Amino acid sequence: MGTAGGCGDAALLHAKERIDLERFLIEVCVDSMDSVRAAVEGGADRLELCANLVIGGTTPLPWLVREAAQAGVPVNVLVRPRFGDFLYTQAEKREQLDCIERLARWGASGAVVGALTADGALDVPFLAACREAAAGLHLTLHRAFDVCADAERALEQAIDLGFDTILTSGQRATAQAGAPRIAQLVLKARGRIAIMPGSGVNAANIAQIREATQAQAFHLSAKRAAASGMTFRREGVPMGLPGLDEYTRYVTDAQAVAAARAALMAAR
Repeated sequence: MGTAGGCGDAALLHAKERIDLERFLIEVCVDSMDSVRAAVEGGADRLELCANLVIGGTTPLPWLVREAAQAGVPVNVLVRPRFGDFLYTQAEKREQLDCIERLARWGASGAVVGALTADGALDVPFLAACREAAAGLHLTLHRAFDVCADAERALEQAIDLGFDTILTSGQRATAQAGAPRIAQLVLKARGRIAIMPGSGVNAANIAQIREATQAQAFHLSAKRAAASGMTFRREGVPMGLPGLDEYTRYVTDAQAVAAARAALMAAR
């Protein structure tokens, strides 16, 4: 995809998405082209693209961004340099800004970012730089929001910074558990920013979360375990975090996405 075409397509998808926020929106988090295709097949309205979803997601490679951007739905890219907390070094901040500046050229419709100070406040100067680097792309504040010290203050700061969406579980482990706080945030936002419940959202609870929060946009991974095709396996040699199975990967289930969409539409 050429540079000019990529920028134009991303802007068009972003504009379309703003109109479509009049209805419900389902965003699916994906970290591979297999999952991209499954999410679109299942009816996702938008994708959050990352790498390493099993550890909460990190920044995907440019090739994956360019490929996913051709899927026909808006693609917002997670910009997160590593696993762990959201207190970033200057080098990590430069890395993120460099990536954000390139997203439109790669065909992305938006960036998903977040950063905190040591005392749990939003890192406002850095996030302002992210907004500037995003240059008109959709901007989502990710779940760094859920571990900030003062959610109401962070909400107002995100609005002032020009964020379009806050992804949140209501500062609880799951969006269902955090639904009362999410409902408060929706009320306080007063339409100035989209509050998008995420974490543990699925077909079995999405209608309940909608009813409890009155949110319009919902974030889910709809993932299923897929066994490795390896026939030779050397067990007991871990390559990653303790407890992760090297011979299991997780992919988006198109049927799970479709089921969540159907449940949400039935709740209208």
